[in-house]
Amino acid sequence: MNKDTINKRRILNRYGVVVVVLILFGGCILFSAGKVVFTSEGEKWREVGKRETVIRDREILPTRGNIFTYDGKLLASSEPLYGIYMDFWAGGMKKDTLVKYLEPLSEGLSAMFGDRTASQYRSFFLNNFKQREKEEQQIKSNEASGSEKKVKKTRRYVRVIRRDISYVELKEIKKLPFFDQGSNRSGLIAELKNSRKKPFRSLATRTVGNVYGDLSKGGASGLELKFDSLLRGVSGVKNREKIQGRWMDVVEIPAQDGYDIVTTLDADIQDISERALRNKLIEIDAESGCAVIMEVKTGEIKGIVNLDRVSKGVYAEGNPNVFSYMNEPGSTFKPITVLAALEEGVIIPTDSFHVGSGLYTHNRRVVRDHYWTRGEDRGYLTVQEGIEVSSNIVMAKIALKAFENQPDKFTKRIDKMGLTKALEWDVPLRGIEGTSQIRHPNDASNPWSKTTLAWMSFGYETQVPPIYMLMFYNALANNGKMLKPFIAKEFYKDGKLVNKVEAEVVNSSIASQKSIDMVNNMLEGVIERGTAKVVKSDLFSIAGKTGTAQIASDGGYSGHFVSFCGFFPADEPKYTCFVGIRKPKGIPSGGGMAGMVFKNIAEQTYVRTTYLAAEDCRVDSTLSKVPTLKNGIWTKNQKVLKDLGYQSNSVDKDAFWVQMKSDSVGYQAEPLTLIDNLVPNVYGMGARDALYLLEKLGLRVNVSGSGRVVSQSIGPGQKIVKGRTVNLVMR
Repeated sequence: MNKDTINKRRILNRYGVVVVVLILFGGCILFSAGKVVFTSEGEKWREVGKRETVIRDREILPTRGNIFTYDGKLLASSEPLYGIYMDFWAGGMKKDTLVKYLEPLSEGLSAMFGDRTASQYRSFFLNNFKQREKEEQQIKSNEASGSEKKVKKTRRYVRVIRRDISYVELKEIKKLPFFDQGSNRSGLIAELKNSRKKPFRSLATRTVGNVYGDLSKGGASGLELKFDSLLRGVSGVKNREKIQGRWMDVVEIPAQDGYDIVTTLDADIQDISERALRNKLIEIDAESGCAVIMEVKTGEIKGIVNLDRVSKGVYAEGNPNVFSYMNEPGSTFKPITVLAALEEGVIIPTDSFHVGSGLYTHNRRVVRDHYWTRGEDRGYLTVQEGIEVSSNIVMAKIALKAFENQPDKFTKRIDKMGLTKALEWDVPLRGIEGTSQIRHPNDASNPWSKTTLAWMSFGYETQVPPIYMLMFYNALANNGKMLKPFIAKEFYKDGKLVNKVEAEVVNSSIASQKSIDMVNNMLEGVIERGTAKVVKSDLFSIAGKTGTAQIASDGGYSGHFVSFCGFFPADEPKYTCFVGIRKPKGIPSGGGMAGMVFKNIAEQTYVRTTYLAAEDCRVDSTLSKVPTLKNGIWTKNQKVLKDLGYQSNSVDKDAFWVQMKSDSVGYQAEPLTLIDNLVPNVYGMGARDALYLLEKLGLRVNVSGSGRVVSQSIGPGQKIVKGRTVNLVMR
């Protein structure tokens, strides 16, 4: 056997040994893999892997839907905020790196948020990292001893900043030393959350409602509560997984954002109504008040105000007074009595009833007219005059003439009109709130007395909340068609319209057109010759009725409820409005108190909502002043000038923002110069342009009032500090 053959055999033997070893090694791997896959030991190691690489089932909060006015102005929106946390077990975090940047990081956070001193931040970071080291040592100790005892990693998700922060603030945080190294090395976690913001602040805040501080709990009141199931959306689920050594969020189930709701509210009319009511409440030092205005033909509520006194001269939105005032309505109920009697055919407007000196005794109970203390004898008053001067005696005698022998016919007439129909409103209520409590002769739980009919005729012995009185008067204005007032108009999902609400028809005809026309003529007489002459407007005709009622309390009466309900213009009704005020100081007056609020709302609404064609808006060249234009985007001002037929000087084609000036001749536009890192001049701009410009530069903006900017808290030319808040005042 030669030498080459021997060498070949040696090589083959060695190769064979290597192959056998590899086969045995591979067999061991397969055996171990089989154990992992098919035995309980595998389950243990899979759990270890999951613990080390996956943080499971973290909730993804959906974005709560927005609430808008009818024309798209935001009443409530979700503002993205971030909870700032740290994972001290992040794979790339090193203690020496943390210590290196600890000082500037702590000082930066303290300067930005002020919730801790720099020293407290240093202690926070060091103490949490020390706790991580203790847990790490315990894990190694358990492994060395063969113990399977689990060690909970408590430093996995630690809150750094006590409050949630804005996106602008988040960007600034990520620029700080150590936090600028990415989440794997710094452990920085920004948890997206949502908060609720009301751009118009207190405007219609009781109706819009509030949410709980913990947004996941949903709506607490108003529309926010009523439509919470739609607004809140559906939460999603995400896992935090370690992928290629880096922790990343992996979405398992995406969140579904909530529906957006478009309301019927008009921000201008709402503001008008709130100012008018608040000013009068302050003037007469009343306990509370409400005002609600709706479109006659559509049933859409355009403004709704509920104000309660919180301290001397200070009123805020509190209880839903439009729905929850469960007191006797007083004289605003009288047209209901007259309409019922007209429909029975037992009276006509010219029928007369004796009122004498203003005292009338029925079943040993005295009915009084407001003039009874004067000692004058007014003889007879017609039905028309009885409504105009608000005679209780005339109403009592009408009711007795029509229904004394069959009082159930009176209550059936009221039921038939729709005034007792139980309705579901767009705001959450409790108990009997938002329902009419009309007495019935056959109600054993509330026995009908011999005087009930007479006193019901002028608004006592019954409870009708303002929303029902509004609904009745609107039916008078709408040729007898009674519509349920509503607020939530359209529902959008992901920008697509999914539901549009039309007014519910409560009663297609509350009475004959002839009877309605008679009552409406009487209501115009109230303004022209009666108790509401102070409500008369030089701009348009009004039809309505005053009301003054004592408030039942503990078996007696305490204070008064004054009200006015009517519609305008009387000849072509567009709006119906109710105003109610509880416990005013001084001599109560439905016309002088509630009626004046009505007039203020009506005139301002009429002016705001009366539109002219563009050609009718042209200002005569003989006038010394031309319409004022707001500063802002040049292309928009160009369009306005073109539509009105005015000329302006030419502006550099690159000019985007301009300041507008005018005189008796015309307009001059001057480019607005923007300087990097300096706050721009937004004086004279509208809210939309000012907000866009300032927020684009990283500033936060608060707006109060309406119109154009007359004040900005951070003046033009100051250095921009991103995240700072600029307060704008509009007039």
